[in-house]
Amino acid sequence: MPPVFLEHPSSLEHETGPHPERPARMVAIERELTSRGWLGFERMRSPVIERSALEAVHPEAYVEAIRRVSLAGGGHLDPDTVVSEGSFDAALHAAGGAVRLVELVLDGEADFAFSAHRPPGHHALPQRAMGFCLFNSVAVAARYALGRCGLDRVMILDWDVHHGNGTNDIFHASDQVLFVSIHQSPLYPGTGRASDVGSGDGRGFTVNVPVPPGSGDPLYESLVQHVVVPLGRSFEPQLVLISAGYDAHRDDVLAGCEVTEAGFAAMARAMRRLCSSLGAPLGAVLEGGYALGALARSVAATMEAFVGPPALADEDGAVGVAPLAREARERLSEYWGALG
Repeated sequence: MPPVFLEHPSSLEHETGPHPERPARMVAIERELTSRGWLGFERMRSPVIERSALEAVHPEAYVEAIRRVSLAGGGHLDPDTVVSEGSFDAALHAAGGAVRLVELVLDGEADFAFSAHRPPGHHALPQRAMGFCLFNSVAVAARYALGRCGLDRVMILDWDVHHGNGTNDIFHASDQVLFVSIHQSPLYPGTGRASDVGSGDGRGFTVNVPVPPGSGDPLYESLVQHVVVPLGRSFEPQLVLISAGYDAHRDDVLAGCEVTEAGFAAMARAMRRLCSSLGAPLGAVLEGGYALGALARSVAATMEAFVGPPALADEDGAVGVAPLAREARERLSEYWGALG
């Protein structure tokens, strides 16, 4: 089946003014993908999410609060997070796109799917908007897969340069979601310490791998190949979701990492091979990325890696075990014996 690119014009109606998270992000992605013939992806408009699916993560009172602010014309929820008249509808479609992605890949209607919407979601807590995010789309999608679709194990890899604190906290005590975040530290929101491994039944299922400023392709690729992939093999997820932020790119001024399009493509290929070996569906949900050209090229590189020939597997596999990857393996071996 053809891969699917989920989108909706409401993403352009989430007006943020002079802000890095702006409608031009969607325009840049569309322009780049058009120039590449959409890489064989079928374009599909995302639906509005059902309230019951959204409220499985975000309480009704919080959802209604966002709706009222949007209907009233919007405003700042915090210094970073802006709501406009069109924001509520855009956020409903963003979460709806992530859920539709899950349906498509689990039902076999698409080999892969990429849900690209605004606003992003991974900072959103159940009852708090923050970090440009209103609803946590990837968390809503994972909860939907566990509840409505009857799965037992979902893996989320968050490679956005900022820690996905919302997703981290939503599944903190769950052993059904393996959440892995590679993020720059120190950096907003200041969470995601390596010592945060979850709580209760979820201890060991929250994996935080902070990296220093200046980290680039070699370290990111090593962490994915030598930490994330072995974790996935041990966990054996029935679905893998990527919180695909591109602000770790070397051109992005909101952080200090040095990842390139080639690095994002290599990470995507590694996750594709993992999913192929496990028979697990794979999808990506757009998060950050604010240097327009770098964002657009990196999205295209990820999509191409999802569907292109896997001939570069040997080249990717040549990445050595970076010291930070070795430290992470040793730290996590307490919970995942295969990493010992």
